[in-house]
Amino acid sequence: MKKSFLAVAAVVAVIFFGLTGCATQNYVQEQIAQTVDTRIDETQKQVEANQMEIARLQETASDQNELVHKLSDTTVEALERAEEAGKVAEGKFLYDLTFTDESVDFGFDKSDLSKETKAALDGFAANVKTENKNVYIEIQGHTCNVGNQEYNMMLGLARAEAVRWYLHMQHGIPLHRMHTISYGEFKPIADNSIRSNRGKNRRVEIVVME
Repeated sequence: MKKSFLAVAAVVAVIFFGLTGCATQNYVQEQIAQTVDTRIDETQKQVEANQMEIARLQETASDQNELVHKLSDTTVEALERAEEAGKVAEGKFLYDLTFTDESVDFGFDKSDLSKETKAALDGFAANVKTENKNVYIEIQGHTCNVGNQEYNMMLGLARAEAVRWYLHMQHGIPLHRMHTISYGEFKPIADNSIRSNRGKNRRVEIVVME
């Protein structure tokens, strides 16, 4: 009798532990499945986030390339010089201005600032001090092609320096935030063979960056 009872107990134990084992195995499988699903969801979200970031970077690069294509050669060169010199934090173009003989009267063979030039620079300086205090400015001097090339290079620089010192002395724009360069007669924006066009080439261009 005792042996029969032990045999029955053994059978019951086997069945119990077998069922318990199945339940445990099912629970483990469920936990594994949930973990896998969670990791798949996280991976999918990361993939989607990466795709969005790549799209954003591509759009930004496209916008920058489009902007570069719209800028003049001298403006692009100004940005490159500023970046190489470590003068700009973002290497970002803001805007540029051109002061020609027609608008502000840079007279033939002159670097003096006329009243019209000073008034235009006053407006420019007020805008800089109000909106873009930490900008970096390149001032480019240009001439027409009358005279020899060496002299025109010096004349272009004299015009750029006149603007730089006016902005510093009259408006307190720091000298270290301004750079001057002369292109002389080498970057005309109008046909020098036409006398009425030469005034357009006697100019100063200001490139504003940050």
